[in-house]
Amino acid sequence: MHDRFFDSTRGKIVDALRNRRAASAFELAAEFGLSANAIRQQLVILERDGLVTGKSVRRGKTKPTHEYELTAEANRYFPQAYDRMLNAVLREIRTTSGDEAVTQIFESIGKRASERMARKVAGMNVAERVDAIAASIRSAGVTVDVERQGDVLVLREHNCPYASVVAENPECCTAIHTVLDTVIDTDVKQTESLATGGNACRFEVAAPASR
Repeated sequence: MHDRFFDSTRGKIVDALRNRRAASAFELAAEFGLSANAIRQQLVILERDGLVTGKSVRRGKTKPTHEYELTAEANRYFPQAYDRMLNAVLREIRTTSGDEAVTQIFESIGKRASERMARKVAGMNVAERVDAIAASIRSAGVTVDVERQGDVLVLREHNCPYASVVAENPECCTAIHTVLDTVIDTDVKQTESLATGGNACRFEVAAPASR
């Protein structure tokens, strides 16, 4: 599955910076046929999310130019060698032991993650638990937000750093379902998925304001 993040302007900027190493807003604007201000608006968001960093550099005798480059955090968005290795390992497990063996692996991962998270959120209400889970997901390189819509909290994952693994092994998604179902301890349903062509992985959590 092609990660939809790279279909967005921000994703294209990240991809361009990976190829260029560093670039100014004017250079990126020329590449994408956009205004420098439009590019700067996207760069501000990318800086906020910890994916790019800017600095002034002097190119020859000209005035200093503000250049942007990727942070180490941005590397999570690109397929890594360990992704290919993990796919190879899971492919072998699937061949020798069947699909159920792969499912059990990710169920076990989800169970252990749930146990760790449950200890962290002990005593928290539903909204606080959702925020804590979102923070944990964010630390893994995922752009995620939480929004209240009446008595429902909507958690959205806007990208998947494990897209190359999920494409071949959709059971990978089992882990987040296990965490949400176990830790939130209220009605949770997924209404959209990146793995099936959605714009985000979208989860709705029943959370009356009084809880």
